[in-house]
Amino acid sequence: MSEPRRVVVVGGGIAGLTTALTVIADSPIPVEVTVLEASHRVGGLIKTSPFAGLDAVDEAADAFLTRVPWASQLASELGLGAALTAPTGAHASIWHNGMHTIPSDVLMGVPAKMRSFATTSLFSPLGKLRAAIEPLLPTTADDDSIGHYIRKRFGREIHERLVDPLVGSIYAADTDTFSMAAVPQIAALTASRSALIAAGKARKSAAKAPATPIFGVPLRGMGALVETLSQRVTALGGNIVFNARVSSIQHTNNAYGISTSAGEFSADAIVVASPAMHSAPFIKTIDARASELLATWHHASVALITLAIPAQQWPSHLTGSGYLVPKPDQRWVTAASFGSNKWAHWRPADGSMIVRVSLGRDGLEVMHFDDEKLINLALADMKLHLGVDLSPTEIRMSRWENSFPQYRPHHFAKLAEIEHSLSVSAPGVFFAGASYRGIGIPACVQQARIAGESVAKHLATLSH
Repeated sequence: MSEPRRVVVVGGGIAGLTTALTVIADSPIPVEVTVLEASHRVGGLIKTSPFAGLDAVDEAADAFLTRVPWASQLASELGLGAALTAPTGAHASIWHNGMHTIPSDVLMGVPAKMRSFATTSLFSPLGKLRAAIEPLLPTTADDDSIGHYIRKRFGREIHERLVDPLVGSIYAADTDTFSMAAVPQIAALTASRSALIAAGKARKSAAKAPATPIFGVPLRGMGALVETLSQRVTALGGNIVFNARVSSIQHTNNAYGISTSAGEFSADAIVVASPAMHSAPFIKTIDARASELLATWHHASVALITLAIPAQQWPSHLTGSGYLVPKPDQRWVTAASFGSNKWAHWRPADGSMIVRVSLGRDGLEVMHFDDEKLINLALADMKLHLGVDLSPTEIRMSRWENSFPQYRPHHFAKLAEIEHSLSVSAPGVFFAGASYRGIGIPACVQQARIAGESVAKHLATLSH
């Protein structure tokens, strides 16, 4: 029998682990797969831990989109399909001098009907009038900036109080400097003369699909997904090496030598599933131009504070799932999620409210503050927003430093140049993960599947 081909995956997050599973499960030839993880645990930006007497409260993403198939299919493949739960029907709000329920009939914040902005107190009469003329405006050229496009179409208020808070909260982004192409639902609207009419048609088309929950999560939290995934990878013969930070890669005779803090590894193919800013230094030894471009990626930092608020302190009228804060209104808090309203399984026995508060984003740095300062800033902002002093009985700090890649305008053109350069200088090196072609969990899983297929094709060429 021939020697098995060796595949190394750099990064043990959802993208890296799914890549490893795909290569092991689908390879037509014998393979040895090694996942190199720089930290002491798998999961990357996915982490779940006990809190306030509950076994599993997420410290980062608390769900994945189910209306695109990739994450749901992976959960089913791992035997977690029957264990998925969906959020309650609680509504979310925007805080702008008070709470305003997020209007219905919007597509990623873009109005899909006149009534989505005409009947809400979120906008001024002048802001509503400006938005109403959108269908009459000439076509707007796409310069790949969400903020620039939405302002030109609907005016400042729709952008600042609706689109930017919704998109910005997902990506920790400033939409003025964020690629339109990174949010396909909005990018698709630019093909039509009127964004409002196009959004309406898209919403109408989506409504024809069977009614299913938009989000899903295992009852044991998002951590159950990566935990089960890593167990499947190792059960199938994959090897996960912890505390293995890659320092350089050497390319000789169609093979690669990988130097790490845990020793030396060799590979016939490599999938880079680590953040761009961490990947740029070790890519430099195989492709200086690709490394130079990767080093230009920006990453935002977010602090997520989980609080347990006593039931008697929680205002009875706050029955929604949480709120977003538009940038002009932000001091430090960008969003707050009322977890016990949002998730039926996040309800402690003593009736406490689990609240998750986000601070920091692209352009709003918070990592230099210590934990006590961040907690005080969060509680002060929430007093302003909710009108009540909160005294948490339990607090958990989750720091996600440089964890949210920022897709600047023309991001994908830059990525295409990187991949073309590597295809010449280092065939058999591929990318997957949040820094590259989509930040959400389904997008990371999809990229991992494609990377696994690319590895298989590359190994097949080596076998001939």
